[in-house]
Amino acid sequence: MFKKLIASLKEHPRKIVFTEGTDPRILEASARLLSGTFLTPILIGKESEIFEAAEDVGFNIRGAVIMDPEKYDDMDTMVAKMVELRKGKMTEDQCRTLLKQGNYFGTMLVAMGQADALLGGATYSTADTVRPALQLVKTKPGNKIVSSCFILVHPSATGDNTVLAMGDCGINIRPTEDELVEICQETVKCGRLFGIDPKVAFLSYSTLGSGAGEDVDRMRNAAQKAQAAMPDVPIAGELQFDAAVAPRVAATKCPGNKVAGYANTFIFPDINAGNIGYKIAQRLGGFDAYGPILLGLNAPINDLSRGCRASEVYSMAIITAAQANNL
Repeated sequence: MFKKLIASLKEHPRKIVFTEGTDPRILEASARLLSGTFLTPILIGKESEIFEAAEDVGFNIRGAVIMDPEKYDDMDTMVAKMVELRKGKMTEDQCRTLLKQGNYFGTMLVAMGQADALLGGATYSTADTVRPALQLVKTKPGNKIVSSCFILVHPSATGDNTVLAMGDCGINIRPTEDELVEICQETVKCGRLFGIDPKVAFLSYSTLGSGAGEDVDRMRNAAQKAQAAMPDVPIAGELQFDAAVAPRVAATKCPGNKVAGYANTFIFPDINAGNIGYKIAQRLGGFDAYGPILLGLNAPINDLSRGCRASEVYSMAIITAAQANNL
């Protein structure tokens, strides 16, 4: 899966901002990326501190771009651009103060086209990564929300890995019908980046009318709206999870359904179910989980877990940069 993404980046090399340039995990991932020559890290922080931190942990970051907000030559232009983007919601002094922070400075580098993507969150909270993105990069034309998905990969000794997409497991608490449609559209696009030929199940505790309730109606209606919006994508719902993935169950509960039993893209009714679902797959099912991958923004910006490992930073950097080739 990553070979395909790396091949795409070798054809179209990208620059990715890391907002926490002195973090040892960021430095290890950056050194590994630099050895591959398909992605240029931009490390935010004081140059002396970044080189000292890299020397302390023994990683070669020669070739990385280091940018210190305190010494950025074009700060006045950046401040003016941020004031324009905030449209009266922030004063010049407020913008100048915020741009001393790596998360806002890095996001503005993306907004101004000086970088293609951003990966943060090794020490910042999710809110501190997502908030600048919403304020400065904003959603794509036609998108009303930012959502997220996880890519779940079950490794196979033969190389025939099982790859699934799950959304939204990290951003929207209880999406409306129309928001679920947008989540579906963006999750399908993201899944295709990883080679998933989408078969979408809108999940519920009911299968095609076996149960009743407001949440059942919401998922059924959203599935129908999504199918109308994407007539070329097989979509079914509402489906219970067993009916979505197990052919024998599907043959009993919804015989003849074009998705049931073979779904590989799952739309959850709320963040509660989504977060629990992907973690069950990860912890009990032996799946590797990549994400949350933020969807719907004008540029690729993603959030790391503060407990992430350097290998996760490396993987998410590739995923984030590859999104730039798919916008």
